[in-house]
Amino acid sequence: QVQLVESGGGLVQAGGSLRLSCAASGRTFSTYAMGWFRQGPGKDREFVAAISRNGDRTYYRASVKGRFTISKDNAKNTVYLQMNSLKLEDTAVYYCAARRDYSGFYFIGPSEYAYWGQGTQVTVSS
Repeated sequence: QVQLVESGGGLVQAGGSLRLSCAASGRTFSTYAMGWFRQGPGKDREFVAAISRNGDRTYYRASVKGRFTISKDNAKNTVYLQMNSLKLEDTAVYYCAARRDYSGFYFIGPSEYAYWGQGTQVTVSS
């Protein structure tokens, strides 16, 4: 089992940047594929970005591709989401998620993840 704690959220102006971190407990972080999801006001939770257990494969939703970067540091038990050129529509609670994986692929469906953090609020202002 793994516990996840997100940090790095906050209030930022449109066009600005934030880096979210998700720290995982345990000694087997390298066996987990990770994902970031978000839930905006009045919206369903949606996929943002995913990364394979080794960090060699990534995938993004179309609206963030080229602006967001997901990365994974297995030595630090942490996954990151670097968010640049933030837009008003990026405002949401951001969640990281983990699943034990031996395939080496990434996963984009929320039901594919077994473990979730508590979320961190990102608010983009005009």
